[in-house]
Amino acid sequence: IRVQAVILLLPFLFGLPPPGKLDFGYVPAGVYETLAHYEPGPIGILFHMVHGFLHVVQPNAFPQDLIVKLAKDKFGAIQTEYQKVTLCAIYYEIGFLVCAAVGLLFAILMPIVGLFFCMCRCCDNCGGEMHQRQRKNADCRRGLLGTLLFSTSLVITIGVLCAYAANQNLSSQVKNIRRLVNSNMRDLHTFANDTEMDLDYVTVFFCPLLGGRIHDQLDKEVHPALDRVLNMAGAMRETKEALENVSVGLELLQEGTGKLNFNLSLVRTSINRTLNDPGCHDEKSDATSAQLCRNIRQSLSQLQISANFTRLPNVNTQLEKMNDVLKTDLSAIVQRGLVDGIGNNISSFSKVFPVQSCLSNFSIFVNHVHAKIEDYYPEIDKMDFYRWIGCIALCCMVVLVLTFNYLGLLCGTLGYDKHASPTTRGCISNTGGTMLMAGVGFSFIFSWVLMGVVTTIFLAGGNMEKLVCEPFHTKEVFKVVDTPYLVNPEWKNFIPGYMYNDSNLELTAESLYSTCKKNKGIYSAMRLDKVFNISSFLNTTVFTKDVVSQLDSVNIDLRGIILLEAEGKQNLLDFSEAGLSEINYADYLEEVNKGVTVVDLLSFARELESQTDLMPRGALHTALKGHVGTLRQIHSQQIIPMEQAMVMLRFSLKLLKKNSSSLQNKVLAVLDAIEAAQYLISQNATHLVKRETGKYTATIVGYFHQYIEWVKTSLAMEVAPCKPFSNMVDTSEILACSFFVDSMNTFWMGLGCSTLFLLPSIILAVKLAKYYRRMETEDVYDE
Repeated sequence: IRVQAVILLLPFLFGLPPPGKLDFGYVPAGVYETLAHYEPGPIGILFHMVHGFLHVVQPNAFPQDLIVKLAKDKFGAIQTEYQKVTLCAIYYEIGFLVCAAVGLLFAILMPIVGLFFCMCRCCDNCGGEMHQRQRKNADCRRGLLGTLLFSTSLVITIGVLCAYAANQNLSSQVKNIRRLVNSNMRDLHTFANDTEMDLDYVTVFFCPLLGGRIHDQLDKEVHPALDRVLNMAGAMRETKEALENVSVGLELLQEGTGKLNFNLSLVRTSINRTLNDPGCHDEKSDATSAQLCRNIRQSLSQLQISANFTRLPNVNTQLEKMNDVLKTDLSAIVQRGLVDGIGNNISSFSKVFPVQSCLSNFSIFVNHVHAKIEDYYPEIDKMDFYRWIGCIALCCMVVLVLTFNYLGLLCGTLGYDKHASPTTRGCISNTGGTMLMAGVGFSFIFSWVLMGVVTTIFLAGGNMEKLVCEPFHTKEVFKVVDTPYLVNPEWKNFIPGYMYNDSNLELTAESLYSTCKKNKGIYSAMRLDKVFNISSFLNTTVFTKDVVSQLDSVNIDLRGIILLEAEGKQNLLDFSEAGLSEINYADYLEEVNKGVTVVDLLSFARELESQTDLMPRGALHTALKGHVGTLRQIHSQQIIPMEQAMVMLRFSLKLLKKNSSSLQNKVLAVLDAIEAAQYLISQNATHLVKRETGKYTATIVGYFHQYIEWVKTSLAMEVAPCKPFSNMVDTSEILACSFFVDSMNTFWMGLGCSTLFLLPSIILAVKLAKYYRRMETEDVYDE
């Protein structure tokens, strides 16, 4: 690094430094957009219920020791210690195994019981005999059975609704996969792009105090002139944004005006057609309705657009000129005018960082992975669709049984006649009993299928929650991964062993994740000091000797400094000739200041509604009410967006009009100020540098120490913050656990609850059907 050039760079970049400690500020932080946090909303209550149930089923601690032992032995322990491993696994899975056994027993016995039940009823047993013995408490028993069946059906309904909600939640969250993945990939690109800029920023502050006094002498003339140029650069960007707003706003308003005019024409035609109703002019219609119809017909002429934006020319010509102007970065030219003339030989020590050689390859790798992931999205959508169809089919099985239960209860209750004997019951009552028995039949047909599916999903989803998701939240997964000598018998910690061939270095998966979670620099997170030791590189003794020798031989001539090159001056002149004064602001503002429509559409709708309310109820009244709703819908969907676009257009036009009024004079004034400052530097600045150089040699050496310490801290905490890597881990957990596992666990919980309650539903329906169906024989008693 040529210290002489760096010293000369400072006068024009920094103000007068404080007499003691230098404030180097903060490294500009890149903004990462991924929010690796998931709030499930109302369905989260169901998720918590499932977690609670799984904790009851499986309260045992995470089998860390067993997993570590199996991993270390490469699963050889299963063969050598089969019985011990099996007992440990059974102890951990005992709750799941019991529940699975109950589910399998249910799935096996239900079709068998259903078959015997059918044969039993064919033999006039099990409620199949069409004879009902009359009892004194028959009405009480019927009411109790009906209430219990209705309550059971409600529980089944709640269960199937929970299953449906979980199914829909999973499908809706699948659509968020693309958003989360794309967000993570963009963050990785931001990480790669910002790392080099952060390193360059750190090296800029390799500066002594010398420039402070020089800057103080030149500040009155040079910096105001440069500030005016930079302000003009800001005005250029502001003008471009205003032109873009005008272009977009005009396009939206022109398109909206056409659609609005068409819709208003349809409304006028429809209302006219409605007013042709006989209720408006028929001899039998009352005078009030006829007068109201005439008033409405006369007011229809107001349903027209007011502002006509189609006649306004676009500003594409001015916008193209501004885009051409902004192709030249005026701010960069100003800085180059400062830097190039006096610091051509500055070289940054950041170029020696080995991490930079990996950034381009890292970006290519990210692009390749992203493209591969994109290829899988159609397959994911297709698989999710098939899954959704399957889950809906399972829910429909339960809904079919519920339909027969509810219809049976409804028909049986409404059609029951307490004065009719069992053999003379009505058709509706008999239909209710038949529907209840149909529900029983479908319960036997579907219940074993439902329970088989529930048991399978329960075993998979429950174990995923207990063995993956829950240990991740409690950090027990990291304890397993970071177990010494787990991956390689010769490596204590596998990450530093693989990366640096030093497994004793304290770098674990948990520490790496936690450090990146806090958004600290990758230099400290990955312990890159093992590859590039910044302390050794920034050896203050070596630099101090170099600084003193350089300062002793300083010989500077500033006459070659150019504050603003010809390119920058031409850029300012192009800006003043961008054609802003050619825009017809009067025509624009005339249309913008008009209303969207001749009459306020809401007021017109309220007036039409008040007139309609005075009419008698009928087809005319109903049709006019419908037109009122249409007008309000047009106002909310078309008028309001157009009014918002008009507000944006009005603001941008006023800004452009204000900037264009004296633009050329401002540009000429800025160029005059630059010329005056250029003369000052070329003629008077060189002797100031020579006078001040000797006074600050000792102070400069002290600031090297401060700078080096600041570089160390910045590299550890601020340069290349690695939050995207922890975000990727959190995103994977959200996709796997929060999106998939929680939803599928909630699905089997709801469906399993419904399936279990089919048992009491069958019993109650069979007993209750006897009170609704028409019997073939009955008990006969003498007086």
